[in-house]
Amino acid sequence: MDDRSKSENPDNLDLEVIPGWNDGLEVALSAYKGPYIAGRVAAQHKTVCDILIPGGMVQAAISGAMRRAGKQPVVGDFVVLLDQAEINSYTIVDILPRKTCLARGSTGDGSDEQVIAANIDTIFIVTAVGNDLNLRRLERYLTIVYSSGANPVILINKIDLVDDPAQLIQETQDIAGDVPVIAISALSKDGLDKLAPYINPAETVALIGSSGVGKSTLINAFFGEAIQKTLGVREDDDKGKHTTTVRQLFLLPNGGIFIDNPGIREIQLGDSSDGIDRTFSDITDLAQGCRFKDCTHRDEPHCAVQRAVHQGLIPQERLDSFFKLTAELTFQSEKAELGLKGIEKKKYKAISQGARKYREFTGKP
Repeated sequence: MDDRSKSENPDNLDLEVIPGWNDGLEVALSAYKGPYIAGRVAAQHKTVCDILIPGGMVQAAISGAMRRAGKQPVVGDFVVLLDQAEINSYTIVDILPRKTCLARGSTGDGSDEQVIAANIDTIFIVTAVGNDLNLRRLERYLTIVYSSGANPVILINKIDLVDDPAQLIQETQDIAGDVPVIAISALSKDGLDKLAPYINPAETVALIGSSGVGKSTLINAFFGEAIQKTLGVREDDDKGKHTTTVRQLFLLPNGGIFIDNPGIREIQLGDSSDGIDRTFSDITDLAQGCRFKDCTHRDEPHCAVQRAVHQGLIPQERLDSFFKLTAELTFQSEKAELGLKGIEKKKYKAISQGARKYREFTGKP
């Protein structure tokens, strides 16, 4: 491999194939004729991305055409690179089809979703004993993970800090349904063997969760050395400090692929309507027994969901969470629709202005 646009590579990567590459991606790449090669985004920086290619890692900027089109590669993306040997550089010119896409809604008045990572097989939702173990927050995480197309697994870290973890595990399992809930201690490595079935060669696992729950410690545990910087939590409120500041893709010794993410402070749902049905499958299944198809599960007669709440089969808190997240999804959908209308209005305004200027220039009515 030549030295063009190499990024720092302390592990001296010598890759024979792009991590996670498959026959479907090979077919997609075959549409590009000429000096094009494929790579996978390992990290994003302000103006360039670190890209894994056969032979190692390079840095590449995004083409002007992609920027104008609003196409932004994220960590985990497989991309097409223009290999510009004559000027010793690589340029990202396209993104190959994504298998899965982890995204969250924008904050404030924005309507665009923020894509976090792509082409993930399994997502570890990492929480920790103490204040971070919040069932309502986990329901939010499950909603966006289900919507991504990846398989969720919930990890309860720092389990060594409680005397009897069985109740915490059961409470979490009650809202997780069929999703695996695994208790671990990343620091002492207890329970990490239970994660082996989800970490396989050429498969990608992403970590999401709040700051301070131990994501970086977990990465270090799998490598057996300090790959990611770690910090403790604040003593006054048990909240974590941000240690990971850049999303980054790591290659594990067994060929597995990990994506570490900075702690998420605010979890906006975005377009996660598919995810909410799976997160609250107990409620949506019960709703099939309601008398009215458009039952809101609030005050209608013969509501199967309300009956289950009164019988203690579903906690009121879980139904309230379902109401809250459903309302939020509706708001996000309306916000996106208004955004599209705004774009259309802006486009037609520009067309109208162009037509007026043309009439003024030509003197035609």
